[in-house]
Formats: sequence, structure tokens, C-alpha cells
Amino acid sequence: MIKEFIETKITQECDVLVCGGGVAGISAALAAARQGKKVTLLEKQFMLGGLATAGLVVIYLPLCDGEGNQVSFGIAEELLRLSISMGAEADYPDNWLDSDDKSRRTNRDKRFSVRFNPSLFAILAEQELIRAGVNILYGTYAVGTHLESDKINAVIIENKSGRQAIKATSVVDATGDCDIANFACAPTTTFKQGNILAAWYYSYGKDGYQLNPLGCCDIPDEEQTEDNKITPLINERFTGLDGAELSKMTIASHASTLNDIKKKRKEDKTAVPTTIATTPQIRMTRKIVGEYVLGTDEQHTYFDDSIGMVSDWRKRGPVYEVPFRTLYSKDIKNLIVAGRCTSVSESLWDVMRVIPCCAVTGQAAGTAAAMSDDFSSLDIKALQDKLKTDGVILHEKDL
Repeated sequence: MIKEFIETKITQECDVLVCGGGVAGISAALAAARQGKKVTLLEKQFMLGGLATAGLVVIYLPLCDGEGNQVSFGIAEELLRLSISMGAEADYPDNWLDSDDKSRRTNRDKRFSVRFNPSLFAILAEQELIRAGVNILYGTYAVGTHLESDKINAVIIENKSGRQAIKATSVVDATGDCDIANFACAPTTTFKQGNILAAWYYSYGKDGYQLNPLGCCDIPDEEQTEDNKITPLINERFTGLDGAELSKMTIASHASTLNDIKKKRKEDKTAVPTTIATTPQIRMTRKIVGEYVLGTDEQHTYFDDSIGMVSDWRKRGPVYEVPFRTLYSKDIKNLIVAGRCTSVSESLWDVMRVIPCCAVTGQAAGTAAAMSDDFSSLDIKALQDKLKTDGVILHEKDL
């Protein structure tokens, strides 16, 4: 690895390197750039948003606990509002956005969530990042790291220009697959249950423009019962961490889309697919083993080092404070993770992988990365003060 680094030309240097341009990466890059840092964002696709846009998972899941209380704030709310600033596709949360009447926000009303248009959200997010001064590198994969002692000195990348290296003071792993942590040999673990096949796509026909969420949900093994078992599109699960496997999954996804269109055509000869996902619709793959592992049973638990709160999109009631210690391992001092890479139990992973949680952890990671290159010794109080200044509420007792 050292020989490879020596032979790789350093083409850029930055204060904060954010790897991955999904919602977690967007949030991290915005947070760091708004502190005046030089930020570069790497994204393998040629659009921002990750699964939320290229993957057509276009539901901005709840910022609230389902009982009338908003729990996720800051960039998490900013991006929700941005995603529908040119109109929502469905489920517009008027009881949250157009009314100050808190009596409308009961557990009988709509949660603070919405369905957005993926193309508009991707472009609007790009414009926000450009305004903040973020340097975006599209079509770029991180393929390795170079370490000096217990810090990442540079990340090795590949794109149309070939193999290069970017030096960075601190690095945010928002890859969704915890790739940077894995390259740097930080402790990680993989998703044991594996991912079901998904094939979300848009179509148009006699009933108009429609989202078709094939393979729309999964249930953790420990929560499955005879009553809630799902029927998958195919009887196979995917790790999401193997190139050949991802190709196989993509082909199966395309076949499922075609089969669904053929079914539609039996009743509607005009039915056609208009947009298919351009990235595999993988939910969970690999995550860091951080200084703390947050568990499902820790709902409504106070943490001194909380960096924000998230709810459970699957049911009403639970609220989780997210400890800063779930975002890093002291083994690699200047590496911090965000999004579905965070250190949580297997059962909580399905909660922490979704858009609001990615935004909450992304904002915290980007803010921390702008403040320090040693997260194990970062002044937590200073980080929390900055997050509070930027609109984040840290503890459930402060709602």
C-alpha cells in the first residue's frame, strides 16, 4: 500500500474529505464547508443523493416520533424542506409545514415525512453544496487509503483521470458501505441477514405517473413472526459487498421491473417504465465498530455526548439520542463515519440507515471533521455547542 501511494500523484489537498454523496455525505459536506473549511466530496455516481435519488428510495422518512414531537432538526429538516421546495410528489406534511397548530400533530395525523422527486432533489442539493463552496468530484471511487501512524494521510481515488490521491486533514466515511474504514483497517462488521432484492421504478400509463416500490421493505430476523413475514421478489439475499454479486442483483432487479411492466400491460397497453434505479438498492452492508454500540433497547436514553436525535420510522414512540462515540473508532483518529456506517446493533441498523438518521449523523460528522483531526480527543461540549447553534436539539428532555 505504501509503494502504491508513493507512485500515486497527489492531485488535491483539503481540510475535510467526504467520501460518498448520499444524504449523509451531503449533510457532512455542508456542515464542514459552512465552517469555512476546504471540502471535497467524492461521489461514484453522476448525481448526488445515493439511494434516495439514484436508488429511487424517494421517501423522506419521519423527523418526528409519531406522537406529535419533532426529534430531528438542523440539516435533517433543511434537506426535507429542500427536497420539496419545488413541490412534493406525495404525502405533503401540511400539518408540520403549513400549520403552527400543535394539536394537529398527534399520533393520528401524518408524521413529519414526505415523498420527493429524486431528480429535483439531486440537483437542488448540488446547488446547495456549490453555494457552500464544496468541490464535488463525480464518477469517483475511493479505492484505498494511506496511513501515517494512526491517521489517514491520503485517500486513493480512481476516476476518468486515472488513479490519484487526495490529502486530507480529516476524512468522513459516508460511503454507505464503510469502505474507507475498511481500507484503513478500522474495526468493522457486516450485515449478517443480507439484503432482499429491490426493484423500485417509476412508470407511466392510464393511471398517470406512478412509483412502483417492488421489494419495498424487509424485517429483521429477530422481529419476524408468522404474521409479518414478507414474500421476497426472489429467494436470495445479497451482502452488497461483492462486485459480481451486485451485478447479479442488478440484473435480477431489471428482470423484476420488466416482469412487473408485463403484468401492468395485461390491463393497460400504454404502461411503460420511465425511470429505473441506477444504483443497486442495497439497504445495509458494513458498519464501523465504534467506541459505543447503540442498541434498540436504548430508546429514550440520555447520553452526555449526544449529537442529535432520531426516531423509528417503522413505529410510533421510540426516540434515540445518538452518542458521538458511535461515529468513530480511536484506532483511526481522523476518520469519522456517517449514515448507515454508524456503530449500532444489528437490530437498530434498519432504523439508522434511513434519510433523517443519515442527515443527523452527517451533520455531526461534518461539524466534527471541521473542528478536529482526532475525534477521540475532540471537545464534545464545543461540538455540541456548535450543533445547537446550527439548530440541532441534542436531548429528548429539551424538546
